[in-house]
Amino acid sequence: MTHWVLTITCADRPGIVHAISGAIVDAAGNITESQQFSSDDTGTFFMRLQVESDVDRLTFETALAPIAERYGMALKLDVVGRPLRTLVLVSTAAHCLNDLLFRQRAGQLPVELPLVLSNHPDLGSLAEFYGVPFEQHAIGSPAEKVAFEARVLEAVETNDIELVVLARYMQIVSPELCDRLAGRLINIHHSFLPGFKGANPYRQAHARGVKLIGATAHFVTSDLDEGPIIEQNVVRVDHSQTPAELMAIGQDEESRTLTQAVKWFAENRVLQDGKRTIIFK
Repeated sequence: MTHWVLTITCADRPGIVHAISGAIVDAAGNITESQQFSSDDTGTFFMRLQVESDVDRLTFETALAPIAERYGMALKLDVVGRPLRTLVLVSTAAHCLNDLLFRQRAGQLPVELPLVLSNHPDLGSLAEFYGVPFEQHAIGSPAEKVAFEARVLEAVETNDIELVVLARYMQIVSPELCDRLAGRLINIHHSFLPGFKGANPYRQAHARGVKLIGATAHFVTSDLDEGPIIEQNVVRVDHSQTPAELMAIGQDEESRTLTQAVKWFAENRVLQDGKRTIIFK
């Protein structure tokens, strides 16, 4: 028996669930998990199912094809738990990369990490500790940035990359790269934005007496830090905490939030609905 995961997106109309269920029966499938959502905002129907069946992929896809055509469905069929091939981009901050590497090694995150790319050498030893290849390419000029992004696309192609994660990669991604990786490029940032931009946001937060610290993981678009949000977390703080303590708290939230977003994406639980996301937890 293979445990399949099936995601469906199409215009909402009557009969979709009945048709999908019938096709799964035709494929000798048993539904083990089912979630659905109809968006009033966009008139779109979303569904995620997990199905046990002893048929192969071609047989399953053949059973689904007629209803996919009838309802204009965008279908994705995958195997539950299959590790998603993921490329990570970093700069100098280690916390997010360390959490991803640790949880992948511990079997808590269904990803494969064939490569880490960076514009600084600082995290090479961390990647080496986990046995992941690391490349550093300086970005000191516009030409070097173009070359770095070309290397990213080359790595995506040669390593069959399905997801690119900006794990505190402190560079603005070009609109061209955003377009090429649309829907499979995830970023993390603190949730002070747009309040405290630039250097030392936690010192700015301390000076202003901030009471909440959080983090946001989102898809990257050409609109800076405004892509569809996948996950957010927040924790209360108070006046007694120093800027260094606030940063430590914030980094924990960033790591936790980014790892959760990557996990949901790898498990095919994230579907886009215009400028927002549908998360089937």
